[in-house]
Amino acid sequence: RFSCRASGGGLVQAGGSLRLSCVVSGFSFDDYGIGWFHQAPGKEREGVSCISSSDGTTDYVDSARGRFTITSDNAKSTVYLQMNNLEPEDTAAYYCGALYIGKCNPDFYSYDMDYWGKGTLVTVSS
Repeated sequence: RFSCRASGGGLVQAGGSLRLSCVVSGFSFDDYGIGWFHQAPGKEREGVSCISSSDGTTDYVDSARGRFTITSDNAKSTVYLQMNNLEPEDTAAYYCGALYIGKCNPDFYSYDMDYWGKGTLVTVSS
């Protein structure tokens, strides 16, 4: 069974931090690029950050750069998103997606992911 399971969301005050985790199973982690996306109420899902599991290449959208850090633990088939200095505008459901032989670059977020996980809700209060 293929899955990407996201967790770590919660309620935090502006300026606070959260670490999201995405655990993948059922497919070879090293063959996939993993991306984090978010979807705010009434808005479309948007890319946040990605990482190539094969070589560790990363990318961030402008709103995440400098505040968020994506890392992977290939032994645990897990990708983390450390989110610091959170803002109310970061409030959204966060999802992880996996793309086969997906190279992480600014175009990554426009591709159709092969696997999606259920979201984890992040709420940032002002």
